[in-house]
Amino acid sequence: MTNLLFICSRNQWRSPTAEAIWRRCPGFDARSAATSPNARKPVGPADIRWADVIFVMERKHLNRLQAEYARLLEYKPIHTLDIPDDYRYMDPELMSILEDTVTPYLNT
Repeated sequence: MTNLLFICSRNQWRSPTAEAIWRRCPGFDARSAATSPNARKPVGPADIRWADVIFVMERKHLNRLQAEYARLLEYKPIHTLDIPDDYRYMDPELMSILEDTVTPYLNT
């Protein structure tokens, strides 16, 4: 089982959509979290330790993670997807973009 962690700003639209997509896929477990401390589910050290691969939606999320959890991230693969905050939860276009951008990292 490969543990996938998806991170966005507030854990409302993008990362929960990604979590929902990959939770249904055999061989993967998925969680989502946010960089904002006021989010529904802020990212914490336990999330970082749990993850085998981390995906952030934007570069600013990567910067915040590195500032907060540099030591925990030393040996974690982290991928920036460059998906702007322009979509709602389970938006078909967002789902398609996520599948197109995440899948190549999972097949390597």
